[in-house]
Amino acid sequence: MTAGTGVERGVWAAPGRVNLIGEHTDYCDGFVLPFALPQRTVVTAERLGRPEWSVTSTLTGETVTFDLSEPVTGWAAYVAAVVWALRDAGHDVPGARLHVDSDVPGGAGLSSSAALECAVLSALADLGGLDIPLAHRPKLAQRAENEYVGVPCGIMDQSASTLCREGHALFLDCRTMATEHVPLDLAGQGLAILVIDSRAPHQLADGEYAARRAACERAAALLGLPALRDAALADLSRLDDPLLVRRARHVVTENARVLETIALLREGRLREIGPLMTASHASMRDDFEITVPEVDEAVETALAAGAYGARMTGGGFGGCVLALVEAEKLDAVAEAVHTAFATRGFRPPATFTALPAPGAHRLS
Repeated sequence: MTAGTGVERGVWAAPGRVNLIGEHTDYCDGFVLPFALPQRTVVTAERLGRPEWSVTSTLTGETVTFDLSEPVTGWAAYVAAVVWALRDAGHDVPGARLHVDSDVPGGAGLSSSAALECAVLSALADLGGLDIPLAHRPKLAQRAENEYVGVPCGIMDQSASTLCREGHALFLDCRTMATEHVPLDLAGQGLAILVIDSRAPHQLADGEYAARRAACERAAALLGLPALRDAALADLSRLDDPLLVRRARHVVTENARVLETIALLREGRLREIGPLMTASHASMRDDFEITVPEVDEAVETALAAGAYGARMTGGGFGGCVLALVEAEKLDAVAEAVHTAFATRGFRPPATFTALPAPGAHRLS
């Protein structure tokens, strides 16, 4: 593919994300509703005159240089993966010197990896003058993570990091890639979303995420369906394996909860999405079995302290909880969770308020 005239240098950013509702539905061709966080990864980049890439991380202090002749591992693999995916798609990717900084918490289920991928992709596209429509970029970043890094993630994280708009949640149909920006005016209704980072170990590459995806694909195949997006609850009686029934039931009911949530948001009935968030968490806990004691404690404590709803967000096995609360109750709910964690002997959680932020863009 022919590149246009690129820029010599610049600064680009891409955000982390939380998923308001719709967990483990993206790779089942289902529905998701994420929004971008103010926390973001920033890439400062300049073009080099040779096919070589050098990336320095402020977080690790490391500099890694590569030319794709050998596999790249560790955190820099996410950068190499983007270069690989772009080149494999036929793009003339310019060599570049990259400097990466980020305030997206790593290992918290907030898509720090997608933020890195999408910021690097934005930088390289502009440096090389590459003609890549915004709508096509999530697929490239997802392929980078799936095929180069080896993480079988769906399309949601990269879509959120690329496409989200400030003040909105992103309704994404993961089959058609159709999007709708749904207003999420929390402050206008006196509400806030408290993010509780459980600080429990969050590992997606240990096989558990892959096992859940494989179970969903197996269930769909046994039902003779392209994906669980096409299943109804009544179909699950045709599955003999109780584990597959539970996994499929989560996906079917979660897709329905996403659609219900969107209908309420369109009508401005934000408080009424709370019970759907809580039901989503129960489904992840009981049917999908991806929660851990820390996130269950955070959900139960937030609800007891007055939250309208609460749920884990992200791939599971650790990570963060979202709680929908009255803005005036933010401090009280956060304090209750801190106290509960101390009582249980858990590591102290981190808490912050989430506001819908813009997707990937050039800063300068």
